[in-house]
Amino acid sequence: MIRIGMVREGKTPQDNRVPFSPKQCREIEDANSGLQFLVQPSAIRCFSDEEYAAQNIRLQEDLSECEVIFGVKEALIDTLIPGKTYLFFSHTKKAQPHNQKLMKALIEKKIRMIDYECLTHDDGHRIVGFGFWAGVVGAHNGLLTFGKKTGMFHLPPVYTLKNFLELKESYETFFVPPIKIAVTGSGRVSTGVLDILNYLDITEVSPEDYLVKKYDYPVFVQLKGKDLYGRMDDSSYNREDFHAHAYEYCCLFLQYAKVTDILMNGIYWDQKIPRLFELKDMQRPDFNISVISDITCDENGSVPCNVGATTIADPTYGFDRKTLVKTTPFRPGHDTVDVMAVDNLPNELPRDASKYFGGFLQTYVLPDLIAGNRSGVIERATICENGQLTSAYQYLHDYAFGK
Repeated sequence: MIRIGMVREGKTPQDNRVPFSPKQCREIEDANSGLQFLVQPSAIRCFSDEEYAAQNIRLQEDLSECEVIFGVKEALIDTLIPGKTYLFFSHTKKAQPHNQKLMKALIEKKIRMIDYECLTHDDGHRIVGFGFWAGVVGAHNGLLTFGKKTGMFHLPPVYTLKNFLELKESYETFFVPPIKIAVTGSGRVSTGVLDILNYLDITEVSPEDYLVKKYDYPVFVQLKGKDLYGRMDDSSYNREDFHAHAYEYCCLFLQYAKVTDILMNGIYWDQKIPRLFELKDMQRPDFNISVISDITCDENGSVPCNVGATTIADPTYGFDRKTLVKTTPFRPGHDTVDVMAVDNLPNELPRDASKYFGGFLQTYVLPDLIAGNRSGVIERATICENGQLTSAYQYLHDYAFGK
């Protein structure tokens, strides 16, 4: 008998997503004789205990019988069961200071930690993530914010809707005014953004046309690596060279800021990569952006006026272009940019996001775990095991074993 556990999420703010829906648990048990799920009861999941029980999935507080335990966000340290295999987003691969105690606990308890963020195919492409749904909700929230700021239209918050289908049904009588939207990035986040913009029949245009043409209808441009960055010496762009030597590149986005109404930011960023713009650039008279949906939500990151994450209930703050300080949003007559900076956007469509996420786990990850295969997919994502960091994560030694 192989037992797989699913923990109750305990991180604050609460997360209502799940690794597997009740139906997916049922399908997995039916397809694997001798496998059983044990699900900790929870009052906050997007799928209720009753929905799991209706699929004859066992609800149980104690998961000590389980060989493998799934969660979504970081597990609470005092709930970790020594010697088990855990899968969740640990947020430790970049030596994040706020999770150092968790990293140390994983080592001390000799837990095999498989991090969702590190699950990749052989070509390096990530297998699982909620980025698509962050993009969907982020695109909607960007439009919602622009509507509230200008008074031109009204959209309902996503969390007030039942699911993705109901979200799209809310667009049946909605028409976007003739504005320009810049979308940054080329991964799952931008795919989700484009899904919404295309559904709304917003026309995609080339970067060249976006910069110089005026339109009587709404348009968007998708800005990828070559559109956003160029070498300082000759303005060329090479993806491999950029990721190896990002400090030798400058960002080309500011030209787009002159003609953009809404920025929907879905680009990957770390401290080596130039920001899209600097705070002083916001004080320029030709800086036209009035709303930023910072979907990737790196504080003081690619969007420097992101001065901290917001909440689903209160998603937006203003940023004064003159004083460069945070202020209240939606202030007519004030020279502000309104920033949407929710860092857990998929929680607004948790049932859809969870089923999507679980489908990838079910297809690409779970078979190897059930069979006990030490596949490349599993090995690349294993940060620690038996009280030691694995070879690929030795760079975390001081973080995991130091003070």
